[in-house]
Amino acid sequence: MIYIYFHYATNMNEDRQIVTFITDFGTSDYYMGIIKGAVLSQHRNVHFVDITHNVKSFDIVQAAFILKNVYNNYPKGTIHIVSVNNYYNKNRRFIAFEKEGQYFVGPDNGVFSLIFGKNISTAYQLEEDASISFSIKKIFANAVQHIATNEAFETIGEAIDNVAQRITLQPVINRYQIIGSIIHIDNYENCVVNIDKALFDRVKDGRKFALFFKRNNPIIKLSNHYYDAPLGEPLCLFNASGYLEIAVNMGKASTLLSLNVEDTVQIDFI
Repeated sequence: MIYIYFHYATNMNEDRQIVTFITDFGTSDYYMGIIKGAVLSQHRNVHFVDITHNVKSFDIVQAAFILKNVYNNYPKGTIHIVSVNNYYNKNRRFIAFEKEGQYFVGPDNGVFSLIFGKNISTAYQLEEDASISFSIKKIFANAVQHIATNEAFETIGEAIDNVAQRITLQPVINRYQIIGSIIHIDNYENCVVNIDKALFDRVKDGRKFALFFKRNNPIIKLSNHYYDAPLGEPLCLFNASGYLEIAVNMGKASTLLSLNVEDTVQIDFI
């Protein structure tokens, strides 16, 4: 009997609806406790995944960067909730949409356009009861309940075709040069640049390169691992997400090299 109960419980866990969170709530307050409680009150068979609650306050660019690099690692049917800069204006709205077999829920403040551009064919505006304190708990709970119970997605809310657009800084390219910018600094203070490997290889075209940033000496070698450079020395490599990264072996690149988000990075090809 013990074996049968364990086997049954395992199968139940496998069928749970996966719900991920990316928020700027931090981990010391009660906000996520309220939201998760509201979700579970409507649909108990949920598996929560806390991707991060440490997005900088109101920073939708950071939130989009994180979501862009993780969502396609989850099973089809996963619900990804973004809760960053929810109160962006008095006419705020929350949306839900399906993309690539996954579901996305969050404020219509441009965060999703930073990932998908204009390639969101149809989104749905979620109903909000402004009379409820901390009303997003109900918005998210209703969305999870609707999707998890396989209700027709088209009935989740009113269809809209004008999802808010936000434009990010793009690299400037010519035959001999790429000028990019730092778009993210991770927990190790590695600096991620908005230049992916495909672009780098295409412009490089087999030539040597020199990577310049602020008044630091240029980096002229592409590393495969952090330990390829001597201890405490700067290096550049393409990270797990395929973006160029400036790092220091066993050090903090942002602090040691005085680099910040939106700083310019220049690559010359020789």
